[in-house]
Amino acid sequence: MSGVLAAGLVGITAILLVGWAMTTRTGTAGPGTGMLLGHGAAAGAAVVAQVVADRRRDRTGVLAAWAAIVLVAAVVSAYWLF
Repeated sequence: MSGVLAAGLVGITAILLVGWAMTTRTGTAGPGTGMLLGHGAAAGAAVVAQVVADRRRDRTGVLAAWAAIVLVAAVVSAYWLF
């Protein structure tokens, strides 16, 4: 579950980056720099947490998986729900 969520966050970040590139060429409004940086940093951290979760089978791995889930939930609630 945490791997799917981390990959989804990477996908959303890529879509936002493409959208930003398209809107800057046409001069229309699009995702801002803060949104791009926030999603990029969270996606990077979620991927790192997921790699740790995949490689460790102890408590550290479980905590890393939960960290990835919490990161995705925080980004979705901060940027997309409110």
